[in-house]
Amino acid sequence: MQSVREPKYIFSDLLTPEDDPPNPDKSGDSSFLLSLSSGHAQTSRHLFNLTPEDTNTPQSRGVLRKNRINNSSLGKTNNRSIIGTAITPGQPQTANIIALVEGRGMTKGQIGMASLDLKSPELILSQFPDTQTYARLLTKLNILQPVEIVLPATLCQDTTLITGAQSGSGAGKINNLYGLLADQFPNTNVASVQRKYFNEAKGQEMIGFLCVPEFSSVVEIELSDKYYCLACASALLKYVEFIQNVSFARASLKVSFRGSDQTVMIDANTAQRLELIVNSQDPRNGLSLYKVINYTKTGPGSQMLRSNLLQPPCSRQTIEMRLDCVQELTEQPDVFFALQGVLGRFIDVNRLLGPYIQISKQESIRSSESKINYVIQLKHVLELVPPLRSCMEECHAPLTKAYFQGLTDSRFDAILENIRNVVHDDTRYSKGTLNTRTQKCFAVKPGINGMLDVARRTYTEIVDDISTKVRSYAEETQLPMRSAFSTAKDFHIQLQLASGTCSIPLLPPKFIKESKIKNRVLFTTQELIHCNNRVKESLNEIYLMTNLVLSNLMDGIRENIGCLYKLAECIATMDMLVSLTHFCTLGKYTRPEFTDTLAVKQSRHPILDKTLNDTFVSNNIYASNDTRLSVITGPNMSGKSTYLCQIALIQILAQIGCFVPAEYASFRIVNHVFTRMGSCDDIETNTSTFSQEMKEVNYIIQNVTDQSLVLIDELGRGTSSLEGVGLCHAVCEKLLTTRASVFLVTHYPELTELATLYPAVDNYFFQVQHSLSDSKGSSSIISTHVLSKGKCEERFYGLKLAEITCIPQDIISEARKIAEMISLRQRMSREKTTHAHEETMIYRLAHKLMQAASNSKLDKNTLRSYLESLKESYLAELQSLN
Repeated sequence: MQSVREPKYIFSDLLTPEDDPPNPDKSGDSSFLLSLSSGHAQTSRHLFNLTPEDTNTPQSRGVLRKNRINNSSLGKTNNRSIIGTAITPGQPQTANIIALVEGRGMTKGQIGMASLDLKSPELILSQFPDTQTYARLLTKLNILQPVEIVLPATLCQDTTLITGAQSGSGAGKINNLYGLLADQFPNTNVASVQRKYFNEAKGQEMIGFLCVPEFSSVVEIELSDKYYCLACASALLKYVEFIQNVSFARASLKVSFRGSDQTVMIDANTAQRLELIVNSQDPRNGLSLYKVINYTKTGPGSQMLRSNLLQPPCSRQTIEMRLDCVQELTEQPDVFFALQGVLGRFIDVNRLLGPYIQISKQESIRSSESKINYVIQLKHVLELVPPLRSCMEECHAPLTKAYFQGLTDSRFDAILENIRNVVHDDTRYSKGTLNTRTQKCFAVKPGINGMLDVARRTYTEIVDDISTKVRSYAEETQLPMRSAFSTAKDFHIQLQLASGTCSIPLLPPKFIKESKIKNRVLFTTQELIHCNNRVKESLNEIYLMTNLVLSNLMDGIRENIGCLYKLAECIATMDMLVSLTHFCTLGKYTRPEFTDTLAVKQSRHPILDKTLNDTFVSNNIYASNDTRLSVITGPNMSGKSTYLCQIALIQILAQIGCFVPAEYASFRIVNHVFTRMGSCDDIETNTSTFSQEMKEVNYIIQNVTDQSLVLIDELGRGTSSLEGVGLCHAVCEKLLTTRASVFLVTHYPELTELATLYPAVDNYFFQVQHSLSDSKGSSSIISTHVLSKGKCEERFYGLKLAEITCIPQDIISEARKIAEMISLRQRMSREKTTHAHEETMIYRLAHKLMQAASNSKLDKNTLRSYLESLKESYLAELQSLN
């Protein structure tokens, strides 16, 4: 029998002697992960129930080597970002491990990041500049949803300082980035690694060794000066080798660089307010944009759709290519339905690639069994490539044609042929428990390994013996017994009861472990238990010998792994585009255009359009370089906030390559979507509503660009009206210095005067209708949800809305009297001020005339000119006053 093969490559091959990885059999094995302090070691022993003596064993040192810092142990910090909580509820748990590093000195603010999903192995590198709030970083973490974050030790201050700061016995300061991660990701482990392992030279060497040839040239060009993400790659790959005990084969890993320049920046707070992924009111069952447009058939397609909603592309070429594909699929329903059917049969290709590129240092029965599954599943996937290729053959869109050309790669046929030389042609991917076991046992063709054939013959004989025994039991008891199989009970006996029978019949003593499920009785015997043990032993032999055969097969597949990465990308992208096509065919949608003007005719809210059907009121949207700020007024519940969300949602839909709910749509490509919506106090950080507003507005002002979309809902409501108007006015003037498209909803009528000062400002309002509510002639307002150009002339609409609630009528009447009285006083005050100003003007004019009459030495012509200038100045000032 052959021995278990050794890994072809481990990372120690790339390390110098002084950087050798820790050996579990040596006392210094914790040098890789930072041993923060003896106090933390005591904590680790307590968490894992270890005594001080136990920590000297190799097993305990292996536990302590995983010296993770749980964020919850650090307590809450007051460094809560305005970006919001980054964990998206209701999303599947990922296996992303991320390494982060921040530049120092002159390069402070540069963030390097490396991410690796162990379930879907792809090394994603990023490097980008960020602000003090780390908005871009938190957005990327929100998309990736890591289970663990690896930081250099210099970002995680010594634990003794942290512990001392908590207990009051010492002074210590947590790094700003570390404290932010601890606050925003309380369920994510943070591990600290010595700074020397963040080595860009070794990172570049590892990537050159691991990267698949198809992606190596592009990666080398993009990573030529990205030192921080290369350093992260070095630390991350070594960390994965230590913690997961997994190495990657040479030229087998897909490496890609994803910067922040070609995607739209949408922070986590904005994503939550717009309900991009989950509904804010009902996260489990409520509708969101993701749920409304998600008709994907595969896991990677669903994940790609989610990522695109949170970070839509900014490249016009990418968007137009997607739109061409969606339009072609809408015009060819036969191709659409054929693609949808084929894609629904695919399983997650990304998950299949892991065992082909990961080399486990220790083979086991479980890993051998999984390896058989992955080979069978890969065979199933490759057999679906020809049907997928035939579906895309009639497509002419550039993106579809490019993927079709990729599917004609001869390596697909070569891999499938190699698998068929080893695996039975009739072996199929199945989900049944017993069927799956049978497929795994007899997957390899007979005659390839003699010992395997003997083990399978033994297995078959034992299973036949079980069936024979059960038949003999049935003849002996004259009961309708038959053999059955389940994962929990293995082979057992099943007795079908007659309908209406509630009790278990009396059985001979040799039948044990009785249980009843509905109208079936399950039990076994000592003989069957012994046979099941023999079956397990036989299966273990089969799996180990099958593993030896399939290991050589997988080595050959690994040489052509590049085409499988491209297949996974093709399936995910086409699944997303077919999903967008499905969404577009369910209503009246139009293909968007991309110009320098935002102009949408009769737009509808994508989510409410599905729930309200034809009752949703559509409205126009307009913004250009000449009209950059839209001030929107109107009564409460007239649809202002919904209108703001509608603008953002259809902008995002357009930029992911989807048709939008409108009659006509023209968009500017934006690179950042800002929102300032809602109001609530934050008790944890002792922050008031107004303080939260100011933080968010400052974030907008500091990061707004000419290509931004800014949506502000009722700014300044957390303070006095006078200060609120002043702040809104100043913020609007600041935003007008850029060419960003700004939509401002407000209840301050004073802000409508901006249109008289700046030609780039337009006023809009939501119309209402009046209806008589009782015999006394009092009227109530009915929202039409129709947007019109101009100012809202409706007075006291808040009181009219309160009137239809449960507030007593006498309170409403008193409130109206007080409001009218205050309004009258303000009007009289303005009139008095105007009259006083006129008197002052007359007084000053008379004083100047008396001076000219008594002291003037001017000639007649000059005096006449002076008097005419006084007259013109007086009339102009009087006209401006009136």
